[in-house]
Amino acid sequence: MAALTLCRPEDAERLTDLMSRFAEEYGMAGQDEARGAAVQPLLEGSHYGAAYLFGPTRAPTGYLIVTFGWSIELGGMEAWIDEIYVRTAVRGRGLATEALFALARALREAGVAAIHLEVDRDDPAAQKLYRKCGFAPRDRYSLMTMAL
Repeated sequence: MAALTLCRPEDAERLTDLMSRFAEEYGMAGQDEARGAAVQPLLEGSHYGAAYLFGPTRAPTGYLIVTFGWSIELGGMEAWIDEIYVRTAVRGRGLATEALFALARALREAGVAAIHLEVDRDDPAAQKLYRKCGFAPRDRYSLMTMAL
């Protein structure tokens, strides 16, 4: 079972190691300092989001970052999975699936109305994982972003 462990400041080293692996794999290498600064408030208990490790406490197999917003249309708090990562050596064992189901249970119990995520249009394996976990494209909607 991929139990989620809420990250605290003392988990920073384990989390940032995994975040660095994610950044390297997805072409964001060299951004470690900025990414570390962005996650620090979440480790300190910010109400804007949370970071979780999953797998063994001393040597986690993955992490996920969730942030929160509000939706009138969906009737309240919504969550966004900003990042999810599983170590390459243990992929394909259902760890991400278990982590996503555990996250959904916890957020549902906390009153969150919906969870969103972005997925690469050219990554059918990730799309299959997310569909298996209950995610579906929203008809008529396409994510648009304005960087500030």
